[in-house]
Amino acid sequence: MSKEFEQISIKPGFMKHNGGVLFKNISDTEYEFKSTINENHLNTAEITHGGYLSALIDAGAGTAAHRSAGNVPCVTISLDLKFIGTSKVGDEIIGFVKIQKKTNSLIFVTCYLQNKNKIIASASGIWKILKIKPSDLGPGG
Repeated sequence: MSKEFEQISIKPGFMKHNGGVLFKNISDTEYEFKSTINENHLNTAEITHGGYLSALIDAGAGTAAHRSAGNVPCVTISLDLKFIGTSKVGDEIIGFVKIQKKTNSLIFVTCYLQNKNKIIASASGIWKILKIKPSDLGPGG
């Protein structure tokens, strides 16, 4: 589908504040996203904080759910994470998302993050498709 990554962190908020997320559609059920690790993403051990990786997965997989739902707003119901490896400042983290199943109201997703071709985290989650228009959410959507 799209050949280039696009910045999805346009509106002010947590992910834009933390450097943003680049995203691209691979197919109707597969997506990729990426981010580069900065010093503010580190924990006291000087590796990427698990909270940042969690937020990155939630943003990337959530955007995949949103797009697979026809750009209807979706919210995270559950997100199960496994931290497997590490990353540090300057590393480019690439996320891969697969839509496993989509119903009229739910989207089931699997995801993993890679650093230098090694998996550093895996996740599965469920997103709820909201039956409202983005304009109904108010400012900041």
